[in-house]
Amino acid sequence: MEQPTLFGDTLDSPLKRFEDIHNYLYANDGLSEQQVLEEIVKILFIKYYDEKNTVCAFYAKEDESGNNADFSKRISGLFENTKEKYKTYFDKKDSLKLSKQSLFFVVSKLQKVNFSESAKDANGLAFQKFLGRHAKGGRGQFFTPDPIIDFCVEIIQPKLNEKIIDPACGTGGFLFSALNFIKRNFKDEDVSNYVKNNIFGIEINRRVSQIAKIKFLIETNTEPNIICENSLKRLNHIKFLASEENNIANSYDIVLTNPPFGTQGKITQREMLSNYDLGYKWDKYKDGYSKSHKVLKGQVPDVLFIEQCLNLLKPGGRLGIVLPNGHFENASMDYLREYIKDRAFVVGVVLLPQETFIPYGTGVKASLLFLQKKNGKAINNSQVFFSQINKLGYVGNKNGTPIYKKDKRGEVILINGLKLIDEDFTESVHDYKTLLKSFSIKSDKSFSIDSNQLNSRLDYNYYLPINRALVTNLRKLKAVKLGEIADIIKTKSPLLKQNTYVEYVELSDIYTKSFEIINSTNLLTTELPSRASYEIKTGDIITAVAGNSIGSRKHATAYVTQEYDKAICTNGFRVLRNSKINHYYLLYYLQSDLFLKQVFMYRTGAAIPAISDKDFSDILVYLPPQKEMDDIISSMEKSFKLRNDANNVLSKIEAEINIKHITMQIKLT
Repeated sequence: MEQPTLFGDTLDSPLKRFEDIHNYLYANDGLSEQQVLEEIVKILFIKYYDEKNTVCAFYAKEDESGNNADFSKRISGLFENTKEKYKTYFDKKDSLKLSKQSLFFVVSKLQKVNFSESAKDANGLAFQKFLGRHAKGGRGQFFTPDPIIDFCVEIIQPKLNEKIIDPACGTGGFLFSALNFIKRNFKDEDVSNYVKNNIFGIEINRRVSQIAKIKFLIETNTEPNIICENSLKRLNHIKFLASEENNIANSYDIVLTNPPFGTQGKITQREMLSNYDLGYKWDKYKDGYSKSHKVLKGQVPDVLFIEQCLNLLKPGGRLGIVLPNGHFENASMDYLREYIKDRAFVVGVVLLPQETFIPYGTGVKASLLFLQKKNGKAINNSQVFFSQINKLGYVGNKNGTPIYKKDKRGEVILINGLKLIDEDFTESVHDYKTLLKSFSIKSDKSFSIDSNQLNSRLDYNYYLPINRALVTNLRKLKAVKLGEIADIIKTKSPLLKQNTYVEYVELSDIYTKSFEIINSTNLLTTELPSRASYEIKTGDIITAVAGNSIGSRKHATAYVTQEYDKAICTNGFRVLRNSKINHYYLLYYLQSDLFLKQVFMYRTGAAIPAISDKDFSDILVYLPPQKEMDDIISSMEKSFKLRNDANNVLSKIEAEINIKHITMQIKLT
């Protein structure tokens, strides 16, 4: 019986065999990690071709060596035939880059493996695990964590007769997960038949598409409908070899994908942009948006992918897509969200932790969006599901180390001898299934709202019940909008056009506990940073509308005293002037939970959170009964007087110390 190693692999297990090959090539041929993987994939294609076509030329005799002419000729000939068979994945110029000795080593390691039987043994699983360890391409653009993939599939719940496509399939993670879902839930289904008729993938990167294809070949012994192509092309120009359809638009029941985000660069080709509604500028029109005739100079690819995914779906088809949080909340993307809601029902939104993609090279904040294309049989168009994932089941670092559930004694919990992953995807899936049955859900991590309550936002925190209840209760108490009780200054100061010295106030110049500007910098207007914007006057109140601290206890708010009259502040503030209520009460309110929770609810942006001018103006200000307000004003007034008295005492002490110091110096001389 084979003995397990410390890592759970047997001494000559399939996974161990793949690792031995990788390590040998990495050590002996001077190839990069990526190049090693590319060569292994080439050889796996050769091996699979040899098996399927019963050529029986993939072997290395004990009396041969890497320098043997017959061996080299035999394997080279196999590769030429393989390239011809899989011409969409190889160029005619492609060659094996391994040294003859390394090629001999790899062939000798793999010659006894039978991929035709891989669905019945451990070879397929071994290659999957091997890829998980090594196929982490630059900046993670091709990979989605398995827990996210499996969760999306559990929410979408594929059925036997449904066709599934991923237009940015990478190494096929979503497609494999969907296949495994079918295998678990429909045990009598012919896997080969299902893959041929129901699984489709498009991947623009040739190396990555090779990996996806060989994974399916090894795992299912079936050639998948995966093509190397740009899925943002016109759909009638994209052809699957196994498909008889001339146009794949409106053809799929399910789309599951994690498209390349905008950080990869914008699409700038006018010809491509003009094919998309979202490749045009959208203008604000009454309460909505209308598409103009002006083609954009550039558009981030993930926005175009949203439209293309909806184009691929049949009426009533379902979409699960990973998107950056800005698409759910930023005011600049209002037009996108209106476009989405015009073409599809919003089924659900699931907020992911910031560390989700760190093991894959990026700290981008993202959420999952689930849609159903309109004009088909609706799943549940009266409710929208919201959920938040807190426990991923792995550490949010570059290694992505698994995290296991522990008991009260700190020991890992075992179920049937297996460690239990500490995650809450399972709970979220349970909540969603409960919603489908009961048409309502409210748990510790999930909730639902009526679809008619959706406005221009789609983000989880905006619709969080505690936040919505706060706004509802404030309205019941006849709270007034901030923009109705004070002028909000948001135009640049004329002083900026003059060549003169001014005091400049930044966010960091505020002492939040005492509503006080404690510092400023004297600069020429020509030396001011571009964010320098507004002139402040004695009696103004400035409060932050941008920065990581907005909506928190460190939110910056200050009263402008005579000392800072005519200073210039950053555009990270908004200036409140001509307040119709007592300025002491307004200052108090701007540090209350009622204000801060609204700011946190409205704020958008991943890198630098901010609140839009409209949302800022709409923040509700509760005006209590006059006696309560008078008490607050009196307390605030006393605190300001005490602060001023304290400052005067400190200034007097400082002056006395300076006088004594000067007197001492005179005596010494």
